[in-house]
Amino acid sequence: MNSTGARSFIRNRFVRLSMAIALVVALQGITGCKSQIIQEKEDSLAAAGFILRPANTPERVAMLKRLPPNRFVRREHGDAVHYVYADPIVCSCLYVGTQQAYSQYLRDRQQQQIVDQQQLTAQEYSDAAWNWGAWGPWGPEYGFAYGGGFGW
Repeated sequence: MNSTGARSFIRNRFVRLSMAIALVVALQGITGCKSQIIQEKEDSLAAAGFILRPANTPERVAMLKRLPPNRFVRREHGDAVHYVYADPIVCSCLYVGTQQAYSQYLRDRQQQQIVDQQQLTAQEYSDAAWNWGAWGPWGPEYGFAYGGGFGW
């Protein structure tokens, strides 16, 4: 192989190695985000009164694998209603809660969504340097309805 061919070979290997490293880093970032979201949900479950049950025996591990991951399952036994949330990845455990704990979780989640929406709304209008006029007219009072006029 001549020196030009060797340089080309090395450059191609370097490019492939760089792309592989970038892919691994991107996948770790995606996995990290998903794990963080799941962890936040599990913190909310614990705060609402769910009890963590570790899958610390082979029998429990096998049963945990049979449940849909990161989803609620409702279980009725006589007059008692329980909700189970399976996490085979982050904690390898079940979160078990009563109807009261599940209702509290839903209330907490709804409150958090309201807070998030309020923060988003406040952020939308808090930038004094924003030039609304640069985006053209807004609404039907300017001769077109939302979604019309510009191909939106």
